[in-house]
Amino acid sequence: MATTDSTLDRLTGETTELLQAMIRNQCVNDGTPESGHETRNADLLRNELENTSADLETLSILPGRDSLVARLPGTDPEAPALMLMGHTDVVPVTPEGWKVDPFAGERIGNEVWGRGAVDMLNVTSSMAVAFRHIADSGIRYPGDIVYFAVADEEAGGAHGAKPLVEDRWDALHCDYVLTEYGGSPLFSDDGVIVLLTTAEKGTAAHRLTISGEPGHGSMPYRTDNAISKAAAIVRRIEEYNPGAKIDELFTGRVKAQNFSADIEAKLLDPGRIDEALAEMEPTLARNLQSCCHTTFSNNIIRGGTKINTIPDKVSLEVDIRTLPGETLEDVHAHLNAAIGPELMVSVELEKVLDEVNESTSSSTDTPLWGALVDSIQMTYPGATVLPSMVTGGTDARFFRRRGVPSYGAGLLSPDIGLGEFMSRFHGHNERIDIESLRLTTKLWLDVCDRFWA
Repeated sequence: MATTDSTLDRLTGETTELLQAMIRNQCVNDGTPESGHETRNADLLRNELENTSADLETLSILPGRDSLVARLPGTDPEAPALMLMGHTDVVPVTPEGWKVDPFAGERIGNEVWGRGAVDMLNVTSSMAVAFRHIADSGIRYPGDIVYFAVADEEAGGAHGAKPLVEDRWDALHCDYVLTEYGGSPLFSDDGVIVLLTTAEKGTAAHRLTISGEPGHGSMPYRTDNAISKAAAIVRRIEEYNPGAKIDELFTGRVKAQNFSADIEAKLLDPGRIDEALAEMEPTLARNLQSCCHTTFSNNIIRGGTKINTIPDKVSLEVDIRTLPGETLEDVHAHLNAAIGPELMVSVELEKVLDEVNESTSSSTDTPLWGALVDSIQMTYPGATVLPSMVTGGTDARFFRRRGVPSYGAGLLSPDIGLGEFMSRFHGHNERIDIESLRLTTKLWLDVCDRFWA
């Protein structure tokens, strides 16, 4: 389906307006069951697609937390179905850190500002606009196109993709998935390299309950203060280095980024990688470090009952992201090594989530990967498209567990460097440029043209 410049201009405007409206709906997910309010965005998207020829169904796990699935039937029941999946929730903000109202959805110059502009309402809105355009065009591809706007991604999917994939496969059934995150172009003397996501790290968040002995706060000498122990444990976890794993994905990523020969050599050497990271811009260094290490982040701590009472319990919650192949036993081995036996005797380990999500990945030996490469090269001629790992979690893992190849895609303009783009995820002053909205909207249309060709 050929798309003229004027049509693409119109679609880009529609994506921009839909993104702004989704930001303004403030579907903030703080991890509690009563948060999110994704029904606001599900209703908005349903209104956008209501008058098309697509079959629409609202799926709900909890009141106020609706997801939307829309299916445009293909002409060949045997042809593979392609899903375009975007989540509708966003993470909380600290308004004082923003230059603008984070939920105003303002367009400032050539950018849309607001929580979710990058993660991932830009993709969710562009997918909806592309889906509606295909439906309105009357063109039908051999396989079904499925649009899935899903709730609760930002808190692990317990009220969204996880139960829906498990229990409502009749509504979601597909053979391939496109979702977040991908499309960052890297420029060098050798040409353009675009990173798409084929793998993501596992999640194994743990709660550490640290025990001591209560006593009177006026007599702290030689007491067993749980807060003091927790402070030492936090520092040990912070300083723990589990060692780098330099695999094929990481090597390809490093070689794509046009580092100096010295920095590249250090990054690919487990014994010298810390030297290279120390010399780099912090945002990029954080991302690279996370791509080749199991990571531990001390994110929540609670303890103490009264100002004059020595605390006997402290709860410490640690966000743990695992590399491919690592299990729960490996996580516990890491924590034991980090904390040490003399403190570990006072620690009780508990999973924060019911299950540990192991790292997942998808092969690039598929027709969808070929369609992505061809489509990206229409915008960046001759570009090399490389598979990469995302350090956070996405809903793609639930589909990969069913054997469904799932990629993180999109296409960004040359105006956003990779380090700058990564800093906007869950950060202050989140924003996306209009050209990236244009390129991403076009990408979905181009991929659909090529996937079944």
